[in-house]
Amino acid sequence: MSSGETTRECPPDKIIFDPQRGARVCAETGEVLEENIITDEGEWRAYTPEEKAKRARTGGAVSYSKPHMGLDVQVGPYREPGSRKIRGLGKRYESTRIQKTFRLSRLMGSLEKNIASALVIIDDIVAKLELPDAVKEESARIYREAAQKGLTRGRSVEAMVAASLYAACRRHKVPCSIDEIIFHLKSQETDIKREVARNYRLLVRDLNLNIPVLEPERFVNRIASAMNMPEQVVADAIKIIIEAKKRGVPSGKDPSGLAAAALYLAALRHGYRKTQKEIAQIAGVTEVTVRNRYKEITQALKIEG
Repeated sequence: MSSGETTRECPPDKIIFDPQRGARVCAETGEVLEENIITDEGEWRAYTPEEKAKRARTGGAVSYSKPHMGLDVQVGPYREPGSRKIRGLGKRYESTRIQKTFRLSRLMGSLEKNIASALVIIDDIVAKLELPDAVKEESARIYREAAQKGLTRGRSVEAMVAASLYAACRRHKVPCSIDEIIFHLKSQETDIKREVARNYRLLVRDLNLNIPVLEPERFVNRIASAMNMPEQVVADAIKIIIEAKKRGVPSGKDPSGLAAAALYLAALRHGYRKTQKEIAQIAGVTEVTVRNRYKEITQALKIEG
């Protein structure tokens, strides 16, 4: 009988599928109706997550944030059919040689070692700042691309990781400043912020990254929450920012600075005495930045400072 041809004698409700043979069989007569069927159904069953993980022969999705992109392979000890141990010294030697050869072939080159060390730092900072998984994946992708293009050569891994994370935050419109990222770096060199900012500009230019304008309103809640400011102050600060932008105060250059200045003004209005220095530290900007943006806002809104 040709493949795909069905007899009329076998009722449709009596046709069963045999996953081990890849065939459709008539339950009444035992006749094979169709063979060599390719199906996406699993030929094994699992009733617990542990059983599923043990029996599955595929791994997780490809991920930029994992070594080897998550595509890892392991070669275990060879066993003869029936799960019997290898008999014979020659076969055992051959099995050991294959495993050793495979391990040597998986040794990382200098590029993969650099990326692997960067991924560890990214994992650590993302966990500490509680950044979303999308930012983690994007920052790993940016760093990988930069490393493959040779942009990381001769530069600090930590500084390039920080720049990649900051770029990923900007691309996903996550309010996170360079200072917050630098705070969790092990390296605390005096010029680390300048180096991170320089690397960020390099990534944007050489990788053609599209960086959307980040609205300063996104920073208000984060700063206010860290300073335990009430909701009315937050709402007033957002209104100040919206009005200031209507009056021509630029917001794209330093959105966190504008948010900090608006919060400072809103806090004064509601009787909360917070210094510009306190707000600047939480916002991750300098006190001079807060002072300058505060002057711009008060002048644009014609408020006496």
